[in-house]
Amino acid sequence: MKSITIKGSERESVGKVATKALRNAGAVPCVLYGGDQPVHFSADEKAFKGLVYTPNAHTVEIDLEGGKKFNAILQDIQVHPVSDKILHIDFFQLHDDKEITMEVPVKVTGVSPGVLLGGVLRLNTRRLKVKALPKNLPDFVEANISELEMGNKLYVTKLVSDDYKLLHPENTVVAQVRISRAAMKAAQEAAKAAKAGPAKEKKK
Repeated sequence: MKSITIKGSERESVGKVATKALRNAGAVPCVLYGGDQPVHFSADEKAFKGLVYTPNAHTVEIDLEGGKKFNAILQDIQVHPVSDKILHIDFFQLHDDKEITMEVPVKVTGVSPGVLLGGVLRLNTRRLKVKALPKNLPDFVEANISELEMGNKLYVTKLVSDDYKLLHPENTVVAQVRISRAAMKAAQEAAKAAKAGPAKEKKK
């Protein structure tokens, strides 16, 4: 999985006054959990642009002044309800020998025969929760729709991998091809024409 580096500074004071001062200065107060003890730090709000405002999944290298570095994932984020300004971020430290759980995007590949016949592809699940060692975390989960005919569904059981576990029930639908209104209307008209044909022949 791709990694983003966040450069920051450890916080000596974590009180409300100090936190407010950080935000006023354009910085985001953060906490890193998962180690021997929580690490409080701050970083410029602009540094989180490529991590927060993207549909992609990333791990994070937290690079603090003094040479301290930690590999982590974003665990929780608080934003202002009106301005969408980032108020606080929690990170969780990664350890090479411990599995971690996180959500990654679904990437659709292939061409569905059902779509070619006029069906509509619906992506029911855009992100999937995976569990894996840090080195095996995928950038995305590939959903191949090449075998989806009209009305077919692609279940999460078709997306299994040796590198990670998918933490979803077996009946979870990832994508499906639904019949479009135009295709349904055409099918109905064809059915009516088929019924009308023999009727006319009998009258003759």
